[in-house]
Amino acid sequence: MEYEFRRDIITGNASAQFSYEHQAVGPWLEVEIGQDEKKLAQISQAVERVISRKEQEIVFTGQEYSVTISHSDVIINANASMSSIDEVPEHLVSDELNIDENSRASCGLDDFYTLLLSWADFIKK
Repeated sequence: MEYEFRRDIITGNASAQFSYEHQAVGPWLEVEIGQDEKKLAQISQAVERVISRKEQEIVFTGQEYSVTISHSDVIINANASMSSIDEVPEHLVSDELNIDENSRASCGLDDFYTLLLSWADFIKK
């Protein structure tokens, strides 16, 4: 998983850019975690509980994104993509817009944990 963290020099807000197949991770990180160290600690502790096999799966449902942490992987979904709408209206579909790729991402548990630790270091600076 390739990513880069940036900080807006005017506002001081942190942002995250990810490779195409992991694009949904950036908005999830910015919207659901942001610079809130308490939320970051909650997610990190959940990952640690899954790694240590104290829990099989943990789901966090946020305002815009949900994350499912399990032994095999971590899946991030935009909540809108989990609704009962089966099809995207035709006028919104184009060759350059792939709703599924932008609203869902998955990665390994270890990669996700490394990402969280990196984000924690970045927002503390």
